[in-house]
Amino acid sequence: MRMNRRDILFAGAAILGAGVLNTRPVQASQLPTVELGTRTITTLSDGNLVLPLSFSFPDVPQQELVAILKANGLPVDRLEPDCNITVLRDADRLVVFDVGAGPNFMPSAGRLPDSLAAAGIDPGEVTDVVFTHAHPDHIWGLLDDFDEVIFPDANYHMGRAEWDYWRAGDTLEKTPEARKSFVIGAQNRMAVLEDHIRLFNFGDEIVPGVEAVDTRGHTPGHTSFAIHDGSQSMMVLGDVVTGLVSFEKPDWPSNSDQDTNQAIATRLQVMDRMATDKMHIVGFHLPNSGIGFVERKDAAYRFVAG
Repeated sequence: MRMNRRDILFAGAAILGAGVLNTRPVQASQLPTVELGTRTITTLSDGNLVLPLSFSFPDVPQQELVAILKANGLPVDRLEPDCNITVLRDADRLVVFDVGAGPNFMPSAGRLPDSLAAAGIDPGEVTDVVFTHAHPDHIWGLLDDFDEVIFPDANYHMGRAEWDYWRAGDTLEKTPEARKSFVIGAQNRMAVLEDHIRLFNFGDEIVPGVEAVDTRGHTPGHTSFAIHDGSQSMMVLGDVVTGLVSFEKPDWPSNSDQDTNQAIATRLQVMDRMATDKMHIVGFHLPNSGIGFVERKDAAYRFVAG
C-alpha cells in the first residue's frame, strides 16, 4: 500500500500523540460521551488558547472580571479556554464539527491529529466535516504540516452566510489590521475547499438529524447545530459562549465577537432556551470536554458539566 504524507503524519501521531496529550494513551472508551438515541457524541481536544484579558474583555469592569476568574479557579491575568472538537457517530456516518487550529496558529493548540490517533480514529473514516464558523481555531486545522487536507474523504459543510462573508472581495480591506491574518488564513483554506464545499442555509438539515441553527453575531454566519434523535436533542454551540465568564455575564461585550450587540442577543436567547429545555450542550471553549448543561443562576446562568 502506498502511503501519502498525510498517512505518514497520522502514523507518527499514533505513536507520539498520547505522550503529547497525556501520560498514558487515551482509549476510546475513556472519552467523554453522550448517548443520544442511536447516536454517540463525544469530544476530542485540540489543546487550548492563551489570550490576554485585554484582548478578550477590554471593556468590562476589570475587578469584577478578576473576581469571577478567581471564583472559578482560573488564572487572573489571562484566559486559557479549551478547544473541544465534537464528533458524532451513528450507523453510517462519522461527523466532525470544526477542525481546530492546525499547526500555525498558536503553540498550545492544534492537537487534533494527536487526539484522533489516541482515540483510534482514522481521519479517512470521517464522512462529514461541519463548520460553525471560520475563525482560525475552527478552520485552520483543515490542513496538516504538509498543507494536505486532514480529512481527505469527507464532505465539507459551511453556512452560506459565513462562506460569503469570508470570501467577499472587500472583507480583507474592512478588517482591522490585527485580524487581517484571520481573513487570509480563512480564504486560503476556503480556496482548498472551493470545489468540495456544500453550502447550507439556517434551518437546513445538514446531514440526517443535524439542523443548522442561526446563531450569528460572533461572526456574520456563525451557526450552531441541533442534533436530534427521536425526542432527544443536543446542541453544538460553537462560540455562542467562549468560556465560563459568558455564563455569569452573558451581556458583557467580548472582543472576540464581530457584531457585539448581535452576539449578546444571540447568547442570551440560546442560553435561555438551553436552560428551559434542559438540553445537553457542547461548547467549543468550555471546560471538562465542553459537554454539559446550562442552568439558571440568579439573573444569569452557570455551566454544569456532565
